[in-house]
Amino acid sequence: MRNITIGTTVKVFETEEEMGDENLGLMNEAVLALKKSYSPYSKFQVGAAALLENGEIVSGANQENGAYPMCLCAEMVVLSSISARFPGVAIKKMAITIKSANKVIDFPVSPCGACRQTLLEFEERQKDPFQILLRGEVGAVYELESARSLLPLSFDGSMI
Repeated sequence: MRNITIGTTVKVFETEEEMGDENLGLMNEAVLALKKSYSPYSKFQVGAAALLENGEIVSGANQENGAYPMCLCAEMVVLSSISARFPGVAIKKMAITIKSANKVIDFPVSPCGACRQTLLEFEERQKDPFQILLRGEVGAVYELESARSLLPLSFDGSMI
């Protein structure tokens, strides 16, 4: 028997000044995207914004439905929009933030499992990793170097 260690390095920005203009601007776009959220059931808004290699920023928010399995996560909305509007243009980085009507969340919240897999596959398809910024409503921002950082024991198309 042997043990292996799997880890992810996360850069933590404690203040907005530490983030730099590009990261701060993208996170602000994700915050603005929260206004696009349709979340009457959970009251949990998620906003996402992606900076593309061509300089465009695409944003979106979660869209709930009374039939919960039919909901769309903010990350999925953004990725679908990118595929439809800018096919073949790579993502440089994505910012994701949340807001809850029930309480202030002061720590970064990570994407759900389905979004992690979809982000990873999008990254694999573009053959280039992209950074992911995560933030709660307030507090520190986490920066990950790639979608693979969110899903280290991943399943991908190379296994088929």
